[in-house]
Amino acid sequence: MAEVDRVRTGGCLCEGVRYKTVGELRDVTNCFCTQCQKTSGHHFAATEADLSQFELVNDATLSWYASSDVAKRGFCNRCGSSLFWQRKGAQTISITAGTLDKPTCLATTRNIFVEGKSDYHDLPVLK
Repeated sequence: MAEVDRVRTGGCLCEGVRYKTVGELRDVTNCFCTQCQKTSGHHFAATEADLSQFELVNDATLSWYASSDVAKRGFCNRCGSSLFWQRKGAQTISITAGTLDKPTCLATTRNIFVEGKSDYHDLPVLK
């Protein structure tokens, strides 16, 4: 199957939110900013999809929180899973990598806002 045709699925712990993507996903980026740490409990590991290739299959328990003037975060209001991050007006959506069903066939390729990482976290060098 060509990457352009690849279907991936995912969702939250309780399955109140399920989604699917068709096509290429960006490799995983780890974000160490304070907001990501507070919403995920650690760092935010996410891939990204074009909205035209993203579909909410079940959004019964999906809630959104405007975490800043420029972005919002999607989470399950029943089990608490952190699922999405989206910049206002963007044609893409970031998806937390841990919510994808396996195999993801993705690699972690980038760390951002590493100056905000917690003192307990020692970052490996990414190749």
